[in-house]
Amino acid sequence: MLHPNKLAGLLPIILIVLAGILILFLLVLSLTKQVNAQGEFFVSQGRVIFDFLISQESILVSLNSFPNYFEQKSSGDCQRVKVIATGYSSTIKETDDTPFITAAGTWVREGIVANNFYPFGTKIKFPELFGEKIFVVEDRMHPRKEDHNVDIWFPSRQEAVNFGAKITEMEVLESQT
Repeated sequence: MLHPNKLAGLLPIILIVLAGILILFLLVLSLTKQVNAQGEFFVSQGRVIFDFLISQESILVSLNSFPNYFEQKSSGDCQRVKVIATGYSSTIKETDDTPFITAAGTWVREGIVANNFYPFGTKIKFPELFGEKIFVVEDRMHPRKEDHNVDIWFPSRQEAVNFGAKITEMEVLESQT
């Protein structure tokens, strides 16, 4: 058993630790679920970390809060899917030790995307971001990334950073099954 004088000396430390935990909890709570009236959330420039989006505005949103947000829709001759589009470039920090070679064995170039769900050669568009420009899946992402994540290749790290992370609709034009 602790002597009352030693316990009295530990009390301020315990209170400081508890106050710190409470402040951290309140900070995280205040940063989560920044959502508009339609239940959508937006990130102008940011990145995806595990299953959270972190934007430059310090908005932290759990993707698990929106279980049906990334559901697929079909209309006309293509499949439409909500995705998290991020940018990447050919740096070893963002890729493996062969930063200019895609997982499909091709050289990186404009119009290449990485995705873990669609087969190599799948043609896609991001109409909200790039209009009618067609992209091709030729690379893969880290295994922790889910099906609704797509990395768009940029020639420089700065362009990829400037692109950030965006929730957008992707049209799957042609899947190479």
